[in-house]
Amino acid sequence: MMWYDGGWGWTGWLFMTVITVLFWALLIAGVVALVHYFTSARRDHEPGRPPTSDQTGWGRGRAEDLLAERFARGEIDDDDYQRRLELLREHR
Repeated sequence: MMWYDGGWGWTGWLFMTVITVLFWALLIAGVVALVHYFTSARRDHEPGRPPTSDQTGWGRGRAEDLLAERFARGEIDDDDYQRRLELLREHR
């Protein structure tokens, strides 16, 4: 009777260990999710308004950047770059 611990034995310790690890994992995941939520790209636009094409990275500026990268890598020549750049700016 001196060593009686309520009948849980080693399974009680195992159960408590698993529950404790799960608790801390959920708590840490929740903190990480909150930090990600509050530091995401949504802060770049006003609440209630969808982001513009410049804020999402797709728009005339992004197309011109891609064209400039292709020119810098030598994939297109100067005449082709100028022609495509004019086309981009005409259709905007």
